[in-house]
Amino acid sequence: MSIKITVRYSIAADKVDLSRLAADYLLEQIQAAVAKRGRARIALSGGSTPKEMFARLADVGERYREAMPWSAVEVYWVDERCVPPSHIYSNFRMTQEELLELVPIPKDQIFRMEGELEPEVAASRYEAQLRNHFRIEGAESPRFDVIALGLGDDGHTASIFPHTKAVHEFERLVVANYVPQKDSWRITLTWPVINQGRSVFFLISGADKAVPLQRLVEGPRDPDLQPSQLIRPANGNLVLLCDVAATANLRLQASSGLLQIGG
Repeated sequence: MSIKITVRYSIAADKVDLSRLAADYLLEQIQAAVAKRGRARIALSGGSTPKEMFARLADVGERYREAMPWSAVEVYWVDERCVPPSHIYSNFRMTQEELLELVPIPKDQIFRMEGELEPEVAASRYEAQLRNHFRIEGAESPRFDVIALGLGDDGHTASIFPHTKAVHEFERLVVANYVPQKDSWRITLTWPVINQGRSVFFLISGADKAVPLQRLVEGPRDPDLQPSQLIRPANGNLVLLCDVAATANLRLQASSGLLQIGG
């Protein structure tokens, strides 16, 4: 039976406003994690929408750059394409160029997925890294302080695509996932790991996301078709940061608030 989830949503007027909302949220969550546990372990996604958030966080003219406790932040990735780190399609490269090389975060606190390796090898090595850094064994799962997710127009999130093996993965922390739709391999955290995050949020922009966002929030439930429906955080809380275009199919009464999904 599906867990009932409380969803906190905020709707921005446009992409610029959305990048501000997202930067505010990420700063708030990282500051809270550092205050409580002395560090913040975050898992980031790629794509064009977080790119604008990263640029805002790194901007010397914005408050985020100085307010962020960079020395206490550990950066991981939700997923990666199976390409070298210098490749134009690398999630690591985008994050590095737009954020990490522009802020004072220690290089030894950045843990990329090795997309240049054979997919299964890269997945196994990243899982081993997580087990080592989080000091977990057996069936234990790492617990990230913040996990940032995107939503594809086909309903995928992370690199868990419709009708792929990762939809049905319960035991691994990280898997190599072949995506026939893209004729390519991806490395991804599994959805049970994502659901252990203390703060899990979707960053969603554009009219092409209106249908998958409606399916995520209103169903019907079919994770094989809409893998993003697998994201049901164990703590019962999920955050949606969206622009107006993405929420066009939802019946929301205000620009921010709470709703429930699942159950």
